[in-house]
Amino acid sequence: MEKHIYKKIVVPLPIKKVWKAWTDKKEIINFFAPKAGIELEIGGMYELYFLLDNPPGLQGSEGAKILSYIPEKMLSFSWNAPPEYPEIRKQKTWVVIFFEGKEKKTSLELYHFGWKKGKDWNEVYDYFQNAWELVLKRFREYCETIRGK
Repeated sequence: MEKHIYKKIVVPLPIKKVWKAWTDKKEIINFFAPKAGIELEIGGMYELYFLLDNPPGLQGSEGAKILSYIPEKMLSFSWNAPPEYPEIRKQKTWVVIFFEGKEKKTSLELYHFGWKKGKDWNEVYDYFQNAWELVLKRFREYCETIRGK
């Protein structure tokens, strides 16, 4: 299999809430980014804005699109590199997330594909190894906070 990032977590929420957290712009800002634009349709935007003081186009995942989805089962979207890697940022990678629910728990498996060779690509790969770990840690904390609501 080609080089990829793989992360898995289990959270204490039913799948409906987990799915909504990743596909609703009002929910995703609770754990992922302070601002978001999501259109849950093929080709719809999947933009998360992290650097709100940066000029437009350099704030986050601008240009990222939903590639495919199966409600409450799978979500895939294109993704880009941070602004400090302008050449790699122009070339999208992609993320696929699988959701599997069992009663009041949901397993989430995240894969990040599309890695090329080279020093800068390796740096971006390492960056996202850490970034996805942080996102999923924050997601787990969010799930534990809203579990009883």
